[in-house]
Amino acid sequence: MTQTVSETTWSVLKLIKWTAGYLSEKGISTARLDGELLLAHLLGMDRTHLYMNFDQPLTKEELAAFKSLVKRRGNREPLQYITERQEFWSMPFKVSPNVLIPRPETELLVEEAIKAIKATFPQDDSLNILDIGTGSGALAAALAKEIKSASIIGVDISDEAIALARENIELNDLSSSVTLLQGDLFKPVGEKRFHLIVSNPPYIPHHELKALQPEVSQYEPLSALDGGEDGLDYYRELIPKAPEYLMPEGWLMVEHGMGQAEEIIALFEETGSFTKIENVNDLAGIDRVVKGQLAD
Repeated sequence: MTQTVSETTWSVLKLIKWTAGYLSEKGISTARLDGELLLAHLLGMDRTHLYMNFDQPLTKEELAAFKSLVKRRGNREPLQYITERQEFWSMPFKVSPNVLIPRPETELLVEEAIKAIKATFPQDDSLNILDIGTGSGALAAALAKEIKSASIIGVDISDEAIALARENIELNDLSSSVTLLQGDLFKPVGEKRFHLIVSNPPYIPHHELKALQPEVSQYEPLSALDGGEDGLDYYRELIPKAPEYLMPEGWLMVEHGMGQAEEIIALFEETGSFTKIENVNDLAGIDRVVKGQLAD
């Protein structure tokens, strides 16, 4: 950042305008918004109050702190890792480089899960749900919020992810509904069976990782992104094993990447255990979720 930012005459509005230009030069398409959010985060206010105080001057200490935040964003560190916060399903979540940042498109998986559970088990007041690869705990928390009768287990192979997910479950007052277990795929749950299994596993083909935006390729955890040569390694492990862990008429639902639906549907079909197998597109028309119900 330039020496002018250290001056004492920088108001909120003037600083936002300058930051927008600086971040734009760094190739960030949401430059002004990011500047507003960083400044709001620093000053402990929302964007509305930021503009209500647009002529407020910043102190030298605030300017120095803001300079550090903007520099990090200019280096393409994700905004969410800088603020340590991301909203998902209208709920706050703490995030860190130990977990993927929850994406809005993953809310489709929550929507489909809710619909299926309510249609298939409308009278059941003791539902069991498993979230494999829970990461920040966003899926488990959203399902616990919406399906009050559910007992949810979130599993992740990463100790760090489980620790952060636990913070998020507590943050959203859902500890009575969600249990978190460390381990690989189904190993932590023993012989338990579930009415619903959801997963958003790593699905980026290995050769495509370097072509991702710097925010993703340089900062988000590789273990939560790399799906192997074609991106489908985890689906090949998860889908054939899932029927052993589903209750009668239970559902398996997985998020996936663009262009992967056909092959994932084939994996469901190859088990010979699923019916009502289909892909669901997100709001952008991109294939996003494949689901299937355990056949009778």
